[in-house]
Amino acid sequence: MNLITEPKERERFLKFAVVGAFGAVVDFGSFNLLMSLLGLVPKWAQAVSFTLAIISNFIWNRFWTYPDSRSKPISRQLVTFFLVNLVGFLIRTPIFTSLQEPFRNLFERFSFIPIGIITADRLGDNFALGVAVVVVMFWNFFINRVWTYNDVD
Repeated sequence: MNLITEPKERERFLKFAVVGAFGAVVDFGSFNLLMSLLGLVPKWAQAVSFTLAIISNFIWNRFWTYPDSRSKPISRQLVTFFLVNLVGFLIRTPIFTSLQEPFRNLFERFSFIPIGIITADRLGDNFALGVAVVVVMFWNFFINRVWTYNDVD
């Protein structure tokens, strides 16, 4: 599997990225709703939103990115996909928590005027989550490709 020279792998990566972008909408949307509507603290809101994004991403990847991956039962693929993403979560959480304060401080320094729920803290949390999501996307693609979806050519 060579992402650079094989057109099929580039296509899969692009599809994976599109699915990931949709998953990011699920992730960020539920992250902000959970904090705004349920009052969850950011650390727990990102854990729940991550789980919702995993479910969405698994469905889309199974049926769109890797439709030719059918030699494994769907339940086994779901467990494998979830385990890969769980490790991704373990990578993501310290990245998220370590970047929250620096990004919050950055937006606070620019004297950002809060408008409704958009505050320096909320912007900092979202930027921290964004960096963590991008880092983990690469982990998820490569490990899922060699483990979860290794039954495709």
